[in-house]
Amino acid sequence: MSDPRVAAIPVVDNGEPLADVRGGGKLLLDDRRSDPAYAFAHLRSGVLDRLLQAQLLLPEGLRLLVVEGFRPPALQQRYFEEYAAELRAAHVDWPAEELRAQTSRYVSPPDIAPHSAGAAVDLTLVTSDGTELDMGTRVNASPEESRGRCYTLADGLTHLTRLHRATLNRALTAAGLVNYPTEWWHWSFGDRYWALMTGKPAALYGPAAQHSDLS
Repeated sequence: MSDPRVAAIPVVDNGEPLADVRGGGKLLLDDRRSDPAYAFAHLRSGVLDRLLQAQLLLPEGLRLLVVEGFRPPALQQRYFEEYAAELRAAHVDWPAEELRAQTSRYVSPPDIAPHSAGAAVDLTLVTSDGTELDMGTRVNASPEESRGRCYTLADGLTHLTRLHRATLNRALTAAGLVNYPTEWWHWSFGDRYWALMTGKPAALYGPAAQHSDLS
């Protein structure tokens, strides 16, 4: 996400509102990233529509479990600073440019963060009774904690884990979302990273707070 090509993508916000994932009861929502305003349970309506399409493409007996959608800019800033401080303490010799680049592997810079645009979602797969599939790491495992297994195409995964990730990838890719490859659980549509990866001239979504009373 620190790649200058991402920041260089212009934003032509289409004005779509944030929609509540809980509407209609078609998607499952986990509360591990819950906040008082339930901001995490919201996504741009176009992203939510594509998640519903993706769920229909899953094999029988599997469902998507949404962990986090919209992330207010202030919270994104806090996450970025906290992870940067963790890396700075472990790598005191890193210059500022390296620290920002390494921090951005795991937490997007606040100025381009897809979550703060309501364009990104962290999710996983569950069975019909709500049991999470083995995806190789927990959702939001850092590269350090997971020893790199958080990367979507990481080495050293079991055959079953690879199958589970491939199932998730097929459904979400078919619905038009793109994966951020250092986080198997992170998918987006309409943000700057999506535009770069799909060759679009501009992002569809900028910071989403102005489209909602969430803050």
